Amino acid sequence: MAEHRAAQERALLDAAHAILEETGEAPTMAQVAARAGLARPSVYQYFSSHKALLQALVRDVFPRWTERIATAMRTAPTPGDRILAYAAANIELVAEGSHAIGSALAAMTPGEDVGEQADQMHRAVQEPLVATLVEIGVPAPEDVAELINAMVHSGTRMLDAGQSAPQVIAHLETVLRPLAEAYQSPAR
Repeated sequence: MAEHRAAQERALLDAAHAILEETGEAPTMAQVAARAGLARPSVYQYFSSHKALLQALVRDVFPRWTERIATAMRTAPTPGDRILAYAAANIELVAEGSHAIGSALAAMTPGEDVGEQADQMHRAVQEPLVATLVEIGVPAPEDVAELINAMVHSGTRMLDAGQSAPQVIAHLETVLRPLAEAYQSPAR
């Protein structure tokens, strides 16, 4: 029974993800049910409300985003390269469409608790960047991380305007490379 429930929840989340990626808009419970091949009332057995479905989407999307970025950073050979890997991984995720889900959820979440949940998860995405900046001795690492994120957000707008991910990553590397090269080894 628990396996069946988990499989149905996964099917509903996958359906909601697909609709968000296609439309950029919050899927209705009826749309999610239809995409998953269930009757609309059946969705309420798994998610008590539209808000509960959106909360589950946030919990589902952001940990995968965080892990992807953390993995890219772990495989970078130097602390400076980790900074570049952070920016590149974010751009790649946006280019693949993952950001559309996050952006759509952020724009439509009904209630502060969903927004706070998304904010907490966004901070979790930033943690490895801040840790790297601390490790290499960058002054005010949280502030510098915010500036790096501002550059990444500018890169997402470039993607939206039609530039390719490799082009945007090259632009970010042009701006971030001096920081990365200045800190190729941990601060002593």
